[in-house]
Amino acid sequence: MYNCGILSDRFFVNGTLESILWFMTLNKKRILIISYSFSSQTRNLLNGLIEGLEKSAVEVFWEQLTPVSELRFPIGSISATFLMMMQTFLRKRYPVQAVNPRCFDQWDLIILAGPTWSYNPSGPVLSLLDRDGKRLFEGKVVLPFISCRGYWRVHYFGLRRLLRGCGAKVVAPVVFSHPTPEPWRTIGVFLKLAGKVPEAGSSWIHRFYPKYGHSREQVEDSRKVGFELGENIMAGNSLDRPLFATPVRSGGEEDL
Repeated sequence: MYNCGILSDRFFVNGTLESILWFMTLNKKRILIISYSFSSQTRNLLNGLIEGLEKSAVEVFWEQLTPVSELRFPIGSISATFLMMMQTFLRKRYPVQAVNPRCFDQWDLIILAGPTWSYNPSGPVLSLLDRDGKRLFEGKVVLPFISCRGYWRVHYFGLRRLLRGCGAKVVAPVVFSHPTPEPWRTIGVFLKLAGKVPEAGSSWIHRFYPKYGHSREQVEDSRKVGFELGENIMAGNSLDRPLFATPVRSGGEEDL
């Protein structure tokens, strides 16, 4: 016979509650997110993604990379923007501060997130891979999460090669591209980086480029992606096949 107790005005059988909590802890899935965000676009999407993941009862730890030397947004001038674009095209590394020791724990999934810089992963992400890639990713399942204007394939294929070189199993990426059509998004992003405000109402480009970066609808889509991803992980489903369109299409639940 069990002894009955009272906790918060609820009756429970001694031992049963502890067993349930122990079982839930044992079966909880753990996701590490490592990210770099230069202009807050990746960060905004990840805020939505994490909300969705946490609704599915997944444990999430978010590590945001910090460059040793500050990278300012906007860059501030056309010449400095051209220079940085050339350097990032050549995959210049930007050293980052040491990551939290928790990043080296065991995780069911690691999401490596960041923007596309001149067709490549960002300099801080490349620096992290050079320094900690083996320790962080060897034997781990890694999902690349990419924020970009639209040119994500070279970024993904290069990142996949580097991660595989670290011993990671790389699954299909989650990609969000800026919704403004070309050529306006390229022109708008360049002007924004150079310190201009192309989306302002007084700008000549405003009618073609109404907003910098990702839309509110895409943040909501990221939230839905997070929930569905979390549900699949909690169910033990394989991530070998893509769960979402690439890039994620905006504007409707049927697209996810």
